Amino acid sequence: MKQDWKPGTMIYPLPAVMVSCGSHPDEYNILTVAWTGTICTNPPMCYISVRPERYSYDIIKRNMEFVINLTTADMAFATDWCGVKSGKDYHKFNEMKLTPGSSTMVSAPLIEESPLCIECRVKEIVSLGSHDMFIADVVNVRADERHLNLQTGKLELAEANPLVYVHGGYYELGSKIGRFGWSVQKKKKKK
Repeated sequence: MKQDWKPGTMIYPLPAVMVSCGSHPDEYNILTVAWTGTICTNPPMCYISVRPERYSYDIIKRNMEFVINLTTADMAFATDWCGVKSGKDYHKFNEMKLTPGSSTMVSAPLIEESPLCIECRVKEIVSLGSHDMFIADVVNVRADERHLNLQTGKLELAEANPLVYVHGGYYELGSKIGRFGWSVQKKKKKK
């Protein structure tokens, strides 16, 4: 039996990402975001939703660029801390001993400790209510070589132990139970 609940944001789990922004070191900041996702494959596009009162909001709006840095279980403390502390009071890279790295296509820094950094250029800002959605073109992706399978040429991101957010909590992923298309894959006949 099911119960009715008031409408709310209950689509979980979501990636817990750290969004880095700023065009020069004095402006660099990190914002933790769970309202993020893919919106188009070709051209590659994604979004982040940010409250206008957040310190990073004006930095992103002014520069129209940001980097989505995927996080890992090892980065859980820093991920949470960067979400509850304000960049107007703290230099988050310094406080969390995170390394700002050079992006290839945008002026915003990437986080070197992240296994995957997605460089984004804002295409449109949509005011939605509590949050504004920054719709962005993905202009480059930087992957940590430790998670590249040299034999297959694939990124083995699950090996990085990605961090996810579920209704106020941070979690690690569990065991792999299948892969895309496995439910309809034809079985090989035994000889």
